[in-house]
Amino acid sequence: MQGLFFESDTGVRYLLRFFVLIIGFWTAWRAGKAAAEGWNNYLTVIVYTLLLGVVMRFLHFALFQGPFISAFYYVLDVVILLVFSSAGYRIRRTRQMVQNYYWLYEPTSAFSFKKKD
Repeated sequence: MQGLFFESDTGVRYLLRFFVLIIGFWTAWRAGKAAAEGWNNYLTVIVYTLLLGVVMRFLHFALFQGPFISAFYYVLDVVILLVFSSAGYRIRRTRQMVQNYYWLYEPTSAFSFKKKD
């Protein structure tokens, strides 16, 4: 009778894993953006991402009974999160430089800027 009113465990777990990934990616993006907004250097982004990797490992452990202390999965999480945090950092830093110093710099892409001629 429970099968009529509740979804199977696998469907709910897939949805929950999707939400955890989206939250992790969004948090990494915001961490990179926050470091850029505070005019911090890129080392701050790396430290934030390393700490966020520990949090993501804990969420996978607590919600999905995954391994908490696993170097392979920690490095994998950090590398993927570092992509998002680096993108957030570079996009925000480019906008900062172009908007605040519009007489010196112009954007070349979403991730970079150059001096005006």
